[in-house]
Amino acid sequence: MKQQNIEKKLRAMEAELTAMSESAEDSQKPVQLDQQSVGRLSRMDAMQGQAMAQANEQRRQLLLKQIKAALVRLEKGEYGICIDCGEAISERRLEADPVAMVCIDCQAERERKP
Repeated sequence: MKQQNIEKKLRAMEAELTAMSESAEDSQKPVQLDQQSVGRLSRMDAMQGQAMAQANEQRRQLLLKQIKAALVRLEKGEYGICIDCGEAISERRLEADPVAMVCIDCQAERERKP
């Protein structure tokens, strides 16, 4: 994959996640607990929805950090090099996960460790 294509893909992912974060701000606001107008189950549903929205936002923020780190590696000429073993990360892996920092073998090793 060419560097321009990689950067374009990463920038598109970054823009999409940023837009999603901005549109999801309302669902993260504190739940209003007005007992007259909302039943107990409805409040619980609203609180659960808020918790899910917050968890989604945390995942988006983590992915945004990973994208920014990938862009820095790309700028430094280190993109596609495994940070654990120094070998090249396969193009297939990078196409599937453009923010991958480790090769498939090192990832498997990380997952085996408790």
